[in-house]
Amino acid sequence: MSDAKRPCAVLGASGYIGQHFARLLADHPSFEPPLLGSSERSEGKTLADVWQLAEAPPSGLAEQRLVRTTPVSLERAGIRVVFSALPSGTAGRIETEIARRGISVFTNAADHRLDPTVPLLVPEVNADHLRLAAHRPHGQGLLVANPNCSATGLVIGLAPLVPLLAPRAVHVTTYQALSGAGYPGVPSLAIADNVVPYVPDEEDKVARESARMLGTLTGGRVRPLATPFVVHCARVGTREGHLEAVTVEATRRPSRSAIERALRSFDPLAGRALPSAPHPPIELRTEADRPQPLRDRWAGSPARARGMAVVVGRLRWDPPYLRCFLLSHNAVRGGAGASVLNAELAIDEGLFPASTTEGR
Repeated sequence: MSDAKRPCAVLGASGYIGQHFARLLADHPSFEPPLLGSSERSEGKTLADVWQLAEAPPSGLAEQRLVRTTPVSLERAGIRVVFSALPSGTAGRIETEIARRGISVFTNAADHRLDPTVPLLVPEVNADHLRLAAHRPHGQGLLVANPNCSATGLVIGLAPLVPLLAPRAVHVTTYQALSGAGYPGVPSLAIADNVVPYVPDEEDKVARESARMLGTLTGGRVRPLATPFVVHCARVGTREGHLEAVTVEATRRPSRSAIERALRSFDPLAGRALPSAPHPPIELRTEADRPQPLRDRWAGSPARARGMAVVVGRLRWDPPYLRCFLLSHNAVRGGAGASVLNAELAIDEGLFPASTTEGR
């Protein structure tokens, strides 16, 4: 990756995902410490004033004040890349205008995920889909989306298995952490001593987005994987980490050792200079009671990739059914960390320059 650091901004920095962005970008080797954008409600407060995460805010950003931003003000400030934690439903129009002004946008919001011209990206799974960005108008910045937080962990776990098993169907039940609903999230009296078997829009998102990411890029378009996804989503009382029960109905009959080998050896980003990429991206556990959110959500190495690995366990192979559990950190691998890794891939592919004047 280039040694030059790119001026960047985080939109929605007062929110839960926005603060994970701030944490990950505070000392990133490819980005300057970010400008922190916020709503009118948080404008003028320091990052420490609004901090919600369990760990302390990064020392270099703790006293930085949040500012209101517009596409025009970002352009005037020389910002080259924006990381968007804006809420879905309002993000799309703003992100489109920012990209139109030549600023690259890496978004966690849902607004652009099914736009056929926007890469919906998990670099270990479909890095080639980044080529969709080559068709953007001249002078326009990149616009790249990361997927739904449950779909992210799911497709990483499935990527080495799909060619091996040729699934007839994939059945998924998610047990999604409270932080997936943002902050303050689900009211305590709704979730204490309870499981809520409904997360709005999640089941359709997981099915559609997973099929797209596991699909094939042909002739400038993505042909989604034809395998049906049957999805149930529930909200549970854990703070972070989405647990998923997965059943793959296979049409092929590899050995169990071949399945385990495929999961353990899967590392398509090995050798690439992407600081946030975990090696390996899948950790296979053999204990009967793993993965668990409390014990496994921060999986991933090296240190910068902490929280970026997917943990797979309770693997059972009774042909034609492969059953397992998988776990990923919804706010890191499924949120801010995913967007940062997407930006690292774009830099490594030479898709946007370091300075304001280059490429203009």
